[in-house]
Amino acid sequence: MSEFDKSGVLEDETGLIDLIRKIKVVPLVTLHSAEEAVPLARALAAGGVPIAEVTFRSSAALDGMKAIHEQVPEVTLVAGTVHTVDQARQAIQAGCRGIVSPAFSDAVVDWCIDSRIPVLPGTATPSDIEKAYDRGLRFTKFFPAEAYGGVKTLKALSGPFAEMSFLPTGGVGLKNVREYIDLPNVFAVGGSFPVPSAAQRQGDWKAVTDACGQARKLVQG
Repeated sequence: MSEFDKSGVLEDETGLIDLIRKIKVVPLVTLHSAEEAVPLARALAAGGVPIAEVTFRSSAALDGMKAIHEQVPEVTLVAGTVHTVDQARQAIQAGCRGIVSPAFSDAVVDWCIDSRIPVLPGTATPSDIEKAYDRGLRFTKFFPAEAYGGVKTLKALSGPFAEMSFLPTGGVGLKNVREYIDLPNVFAVGGSFPVPSAAQRQGDWKAVTDACGQARKLVQG
C-alpha cells in the first residue's frame, strides 16, 4: 500500500481533495453523446464549477472524458460509477485524476491505492466506512445519501468515525444542499443538480452555467 500523509489522504491526491473542498460541489455528468462533452464542460467552468464526475452510465463516457481532457483542461475530471479495475484504468488513461465508485469495491479501491490514484469509494454503512478506514482512507462518498438517512445518518456517523469526511450524493439538490454542506464531516456534495437534465438534453449550455452558478453560491454560503 502507498504512504498516507497525516490528513489521511494519499500524498499525491491532496491537490484533488483540496480542489474539491474549495469548489464544494461535484457535478454528476452522464453524457448522452461524446459531442456534448466539450460544451458541457465549458458551461461548468463558466459557472464556477470546473470539475466533473463523468459516469460510466453511458457508452459515451470514455470518449467524452478524452475530449474534455484534451480541449477543456481547466476542468478537472474524475470518473464516476466505476465498478471494475478495467474501468478505473481506462478512465485514468482518458485523463481522469481520480476514481469514484457507487459502492465499496475491494478490487477497485486496492488497485487505486496501489497505483497511487485518488479514490472516493461509495460507503453507506458503518461496515463500508470501516473498510475504508482500515485502508487509511479518510475521504469517501456517502451514497445513496437521502435513502440511507441523509443528514441524520451523517450526524450519527460523526461520533464513531470522527476522522472521516464524506461526499454525500444521491438525493442532494438545491432544496437541501445547505443542510449537508453545513455538516462538519462533509467536505463537498455531489449530484446532478448543477446540470439540469432538460438543459443538457436541449444543449442549453447557458442554463447549465446558470445552474452551476446557483449551486456554487448555495454551497459557498
